[in-house]
Amino acid sequence: MHTIIEPFKIKSVEPIRLTTRAEREARLRDAAYNVFLLRAEDVLIDLLTDSGTAAMSSEQWAAVMRGDESYAGSRSWYRFAHAVHDIFGFEHVLPVHQGRAAERILFSIRCRPGDVVPNNTHFDTTRANVEHAGAEAVDLVVPEGLVPSLRHPFKGNMDVARLRALIAERGRERIPLVMLTVTNNSGGGQPVSMANIREVSAVCREHGIPFYLDACRFAENAYFIKLREEGYADRSAIAIAREMFSHADGCTMSAKKDGMANIGGFLATNDAALAQQERNLLILTEGFPTYGGLAGRDLDAIATGLYEALDEDYLRYRTRSITYLGEHIAAQGVPIVQPPGGHAVYLDAAAFFPHIAPLELPGQALVAELYLEAGIRAVEIGTVMFGRRVPETDEEIAGPMELVRLAIPRRVYTQSHVDYVVEAILNIWARRESVGGYRFVEQAPFLRHFTARFAPLEAEHTEGR
Repeated sequence: MHTIIEPFKIKSVEPIRLTTRAEREARLRDAAYNVFLLRAEDVLIDLLTDSGTAAMSSEQWAAVMRGDESYAGSRSWYRFAHAVHDIFGFEHVLPVHQGRAAERILFSIRCRPGDVVPNNTHFDTTRANVEHAGAEAVDLVVPEGLVPSLRHPFKGNMDVARLRALIAERGRERIPLVMLTVTNNSGGGQPVSMANIREVSAVCREHGIPFYLDACRFAENAYFIKLREEGYADRSAIAIAREMFSHADGCTMSAKKDGMANIGGFLATNDAALAQQERNLLILTEGFPTYGGLAGRDLDAIATGLYEALDEDYLRYRTRSITYLGEHIAAQGVPIVQPPGGHAVYLDAAAFFPHIAPLELPGQALVAELYLEAGIRAVEIGTVMFGRRVPETDEEIAGPMELVRLAIPRRVYTQSHVDYVVEAILNIWARRESVGGYRFVEQAPFLRHFTARFAPLEAEHTEGR
């Protein structure tokens, strides 16, 4: 059969509420045109993130009922630790309430002011935690990763020549670790090849620099290696994942992605001395090391979900659903990051709205239009998220790309929901020349996209006439 279907049945449903255009205009205006500030009940199709939004399986709900809520040394902790050791292979595992907690602990211990942390592309919380520790976050994605329309099987790869040059320029002693994000979320959800993982690992070992993977979407990355990299077609996803982590010294993980859970994550390492420092900080900020800010039922749900994320029937459906959305809008001329990634389709807002300058926030304009048109909530990954304001001059610096991410929650929406999203995007595409830009009204110094307030430029121009 050529038709790829959802490899599950639906046992429980949650109603979603239809809204009118007038209602959505009022809701978005009240939210200062920032979709993060909308009430979820006013959103029809929520593609803001795939983090913590998955539908858990019947096996995970059964695991929830097995949750042992003992404060220390619970059975749930041992089941969780066994799953992480089995798949990721690291000796020391620290549970945390989500991935950014792992980042905060890692970078606050590893980094000092003046340090440099290379990555293929840092995501928002990763960059913020590096910078909060006083270090500099440097992105070293391959050149192909910065050209949205270009097709390349592994656009998430790190540019190894640039990594070597950075080490030579800054010195090994100023680089506390190298991180590789799999898949590369900020770069369009693009995978990293096993060859690139090996090569980056070899450079790190040559210079005595710890090598970490940001493992949020490790299962999707493993499946892309299986599909696209020579020599891996007959390997299982779990075997590929184990090989990926065998080249690293540690990892951070948000289990809200490929852990298939609604909360949780972990920090892992093979360095016993470092792990002890991390445990001390974990106790201070997260909780005892065998629960790390999580309920026992959460630990059990993650232990089950990590294996479910590696199920190849699920991965086949997951990647095909994303590709279906991307192919159907691209066929009508809509510019997207090619090829579609593993967890989201990324619209190229700069090419979608070429008449809107980067500092007039084309990505935010497209996010607003998606909500106004159809009640769809997406997220801007461009100048709002990765641009910056220079405090001394108030000058705004644009981001490297102007993208809008349509992140598909795992096992939540059906094919008709995806078709609805396609129709909405094509409707906006047909009237794209009539859409205007936005400006900042208010912004925070860190992670400004979460709480920023905006105003449409078109409305201001109209009022001034």
